[in-house]
Order: sequence, then C-alpha cells, then structure tokens
Amino acid sequence: MLHPQLSALLEKAANSPLPPYHEVPPAVARRFYRDTRGPLTPDPPPVESVQLLLAPGPVPVRAYRPKGAGKDEVLPALVYLHGGGWVIGDLDTHDVVCRTLANGARCAVFSVEYRKAPESPFPAAVDDCFSSLIFISKNSSSLKINPAQIAVGGDSAGGNLAAAVALMARDAGGPAISFQLLIYPATDQRLGHPSIDGNGEGYLLTKKSMIYFRGHYLAREEDWLDWRASPLLAKSLAGLPPAYVMTAGFDPLLDEGRAYAEKLKKDGVPTEYREYSDMAHGFVTMGRVLDTANSALADCARALRAAWGA
Repeated sequence: MLHPQLSALLEKAANSPLPPYHEVPPAVARRFYRDTRGPLTPDPPPVESVQLLLAPGPVPVRAYRPKGAGKDEVLPALVYLHGGGWVIGDLDTHDVVCRTLANGARCAVFSVEYRKAPESPFPAAVDDCFSSLIFISKNSSSLKINPAQIAVGGDSAGGNLAAAVALMARDAGGPAISFQLLIYPATDQRLGHPSIDGNGEGYLLTKKSMIYFRGHYLAREEDWLDWRASPLLAKSLAGLPPAYVMTAGFDPLLDEGRAYAEKLKKDGVPTEYREYSDMAHGFVTMGRVLDTANSALADCARALRAAWGA
C-alpha cells in the first residue's frame, strides 16, 4: 500500500501543468527537474566545507566534509553519482543528499558531475565516473581521506554507474573500493522485468520516460547488453565490495534492483537488501514531503558507518 504522504505527492504530480519528461527536449527536461526540486527537498544541512575540484576529463567534482571535521582529519570517503536517467540531474539537485550522507556517515563525499546524454552518450558517463574515482584515490593524501575506506554510491542512474564503476575497478585491479551504496539502481537496460510494466505509470518514473532516457544514453541497441550499461548482465559479480541495495515497492526498477542484490549474494558478495515497500522511485531526494526519505538516508549512513567499522 502506498504511504499516505506519497499518495498526496502523486496526486499533486498528476495535476501538474508541466508535460512529462519524455515529451520535451533534454534541455527542457533538465530545467523541469531542477526547478521542481525546491518544494520536495529539505533545507541543505550545514557541513564543514564544500569545495569544487576538477578531475581529469575535465570532470567537476564537488567535495563535502562533514560538520565538525578537523581540517587535517583523515576521513572515509563516498564517491557519489547522482541520478537522472543519464540525461537530467546535476550537483545541485543532489546537494542535500550528499550533505546528509556526509554528516550522517561522518565521511567526505565527492559528488561527480559526469557528462550527460544525448550530448555525450554511453560510455561517457561511465568513463567520467571511473576517472574521477581514480583521481580521488590517487589524491587521497591531499584530500585527507583514507584510501582503504573509499565507497561508491548513487541513486537510480547513479546507482547504475556506481555498480559499473565497482566492476571496472575489480577488473582493473583498483582503485580499491570498500563498499557499494546502490539506491534503486538501474541494472538491466533490456527493460523486461515485470515491475517495469506493473509500476510503469502513475508512480513518478514512467516506462515511457525510461525508454526516453535509454534512447538518449544508449543510442545503439547492442549497448543494452554491455555490462557497463547493464551490470546485472556481467558474467560474475564475485570479488566485488560489500553492498547495501535499496529499492522502492512502487518503482519500475524494483525487480532489477532486487535481482542485482540476489546475484551479488549468489556470487558471494556480502549484501544487505532493503525494500521500502510503500515508496516510489526517487523518494530519497524528497525529504521535505516524505518522512521516509530522511529515515532511508539515515539507513544509508548507518550502512556506510558499519562498512567502515565506525
């Protein structure tokens, strides 16, 4: 059953005068997404510092240090990859999530502004995220982070990119990743799981929008089967870092997120799976109107702290 707060939100969304993402050009969709965040997103919690870095590419990376952290204190780190279907979303739309996780897990957070489609289709985003991870790991000393405690994480398309980057790091023999935080990740670009049709209309993220995003990101159909686009299709997930996988019960991505958690476990990866059965896709960014968003981010922070032995 839908959470009452979510039901109220869905009713407002259904009455919105704005057309859905899949009916407008990407530049317009980005503006819609950015400008509709305000009424949904909590006020930004204060952190100790925010700094803009530039990883090779060049790729902008926004670095957060948690409130109360000493200037020279060495912290664990989370490389965070924002959601938005590889087409929309940016550092600002996920600023509150990154601040909340930095304070909650008492870690440095590095939010990556990877290139987006259709201007930069697959695998540009994957390459940017991996090069940013390498940059952060190589500069751990100057960034005051522990190179043995670097996690990757993200929501939706960002969860997809985090899973892909973890696989790339495993296969390349580094950088070392200590943990994966996968928030309702997209893991299978074939779009064939039952929840895509079952939850594909009326719950914020629609099947039509998913096809729109995929069409911009993966211009060639054969790329759907590339494990960097569909991590669920990787031959093996063995040897990956421990994971926390979160899903939402009314999300088109429910089944593939659950399937990824199950495959991780089957391949011997320590995995905690959590399904928020009364929530819909995108809910963790909506803490102003959904109390569960705030408790879910607290759960993510707890999982990070536990992974780092804190």
